[in-house]
Amino acid sequence: MPPLLSSPLRIGDLELRNRLVATAHGSGVVSAGTARPGDDDYWRRCAAGGAAMVIAGGTVVGSDSGNRTGNITDASLPDAVPGLRRRAQAITDGGAVPVCQLVHLGRETLGAEIWEHPVAPSAIRSPREPVRARVMSDADIDRVIADFVRSSRHAAAAGFAAVELHAAHGYLLAQFLSPATNHRADADTAAGRAAILHRLHAEITEACPGLVVGVRVSLDGAEEAGLDTDGLCELLPLLDMFAYRNVTAGVRTTYVRDMATAEPPLLPLLRRLRAATAGPLLVSQAFRSRAQIEEALTAGADLVGMARPFIADPDIAAKLLSGADNRIRPCVSCNEDCRSFTPVLLCTVNPALAPPGLAARPARPLRFGPPPSRPGKVAVVGAGPSGLEAALRLAPAHDVTLLDAMPWIGGQLRTAAQAPNRTGWSALLRFYQDNLTGVRTELGQRVTPADLTDFDEIIVATGATETDTAGAETTTSVLTDPHRFRPGNRVVVVDDGFGYWPALGAVEAALAGGAGQVTVLTPVAAIAAGIPAESRVQLLRRLAGHPVDFVVQAALAEVRRIASGTVVRYRNVLSGEAIELICDRLVVAGERIATDWRSFPENLPQARVQVIGDALVPRRVSHAVAEGYAAAETILTGARVPAQAG
Repeated sequence: MPPLLSSPLRIGDLELRNRLVATAHGSGVVSAGTARPGDDDYWRRCAAGGAAMVIAGGTVVGSDSGNRTGNITDASLPDAVPGLRRRAQAITDGGAVPVCQLVHLGRETLGAEIWEHPVAPSAIRSPREPVRARVMSDADIDRVIADFVRSSRHAAAAGFAAVELHAAHGYLLAQFLSPATNHRADADTAAGRAAILHRLHAEITEACPGLVVGVRVSLDGAEEAGLDTDGLCELLPLLDMFAYRNVTAGVRTTYVRDMATAEPPLLPLLRRLRAATAGPLLVSQAFRSRAQIEEALTAGADLVGMARPFIADPDIAAKLLSGADNRIRPCVSCNEDCRSFTPVLLCTVNPALAPPGLAARPARPLRFGPPPSRPGKVAVVGAGPSGLEAALRLAPAHDVTLLDAMPWIGGQLRTAAQAPNRTGWSALLRFYQDNLTGVRTELGQRVTPADLTDFDEIIVATGATETDTAGAETTTSVLTDPHRFRPGNRVVVVDDGFGYWPALGAVEAALAGGAGQVTVLTPVAAIAAGIPAESRVQLLRRLAGHPVDFVVQAALAEVRRIASGTVVRYRNVLSGEAIELICDRLVVAGERIATDWRSFPENLPQARVQVIGDALVPRRVSHAVAEGYAAAETILTGARVPAQAG
């Protein structure tokens, strides 16, 4: 008998090869509502990695639910069918069942400009929108149902085996299902609120014989446009006509949980969910490990879905099925690239995911010296994310030595992973540690050019350091020493104005240490502006109820010591008013300055030198990983890339 993870499953007329599903997401390779060439390349790669079913998301059913940029597929358009056909065929070619998820956003606009006005079941404003939507008439409901049917016809004609109705995350169908957002005359009961799903199922199956129809619903956000556990369990038995139920969690801004969510939120509820429905049950949200997936399957789920882990490593299913767990490039749930679509779907940890026509994410290491005449020894100086990626990429084919002044790998990524609720970065470091087979590591000693005269290729990935302020601690120092904070401490954290994780991590570290009061000074008018929107919502929820004050438009002016502590003087950047407060610990997020790497190309004329990552310019993990990958590719391909002026 095959293990549960690899067991096939039948859903209607569909045969699924295992229990792993790539749940709905979009490639972003879309223009004017239609998939562009290159979109199918993404889906073919996703399916070829072993998933049993691949659900293509980001597909609306009409122009009144799309944004003005047009990078969301509109399945109601006849012109969309050719692109949908390429997408469905690509998934089929990869061996997976192709599913098209269909959605109408209703009162939600995704925070983007739209061409038309939003609609909703009732006149109840979303907490994410400035105004309430127009209330739908019966004729509006008829029109939207016709849009779903027309979109389903197009999906079926394009070769999709199934459609999934998106009735989750607070979008239109979820707005009908939730008593918080549906106050229509027929909405007194769960059956009344679910009537629109019954009608959609009946009309789609009549119009598209043979097309399998599933539905996605979600838990949480009951006060907005969602359901609590009781409401979800009351709803599930009413959805037995659907071929499968996809259950997830959250509403808009909370349904893409970041790395602070350590465990899948549905795991504790699975036995109850299983008891509420007899048909195939797919569960998703924050599943990242074999143990979590197997626990879900043992508790009664028939299928387990993931989206971001397939973006980080499209081969995740095949690796899980073969037992190669340590070779999975892990999704760390940072949400920094996969949620922005600038310009298309990208991933912080996966440099091979690139815009159409490119083999890898664009990156340009700084290069000096001629390439060697033949493959030679490679030194990677610096074991942060850029150096680790370069060494990993080169290891199978080259003689590689990885060097770092610290006695451990990780660089500033290791520091970031030590912040409360940011330990997801540790998974990436474990991945590198487990897969640096064949790489010689020399840690704990500072490297000079004189140590590298025997090498033909030098990759400089020496990172950056955080500047300090007299009388204050750096974010690096407090995150690497969690015992610095004491219960009752009065702590001031000074943000650099960019609202990114170093200062925010210091805030959470202070609270974890029992600080009695944390005051955050920022010279700008926003709080945590530099982190993804979903992370900001989740962070502020974590901070709610704790002794934290944010003071905006406050610039640090002076620091001085007195007997009772540290006096922090700041000024309002608008009025100029000066204010003082006393604290026990002052933490200032300093500018990160690239280390001085110039001695390497100056003193190693026999070698080609490439400078990457924060040593070049301090930026995000995505830049470091991409440049490490690019530097390795230059060596692997023997590319004679011209040197750049230094």
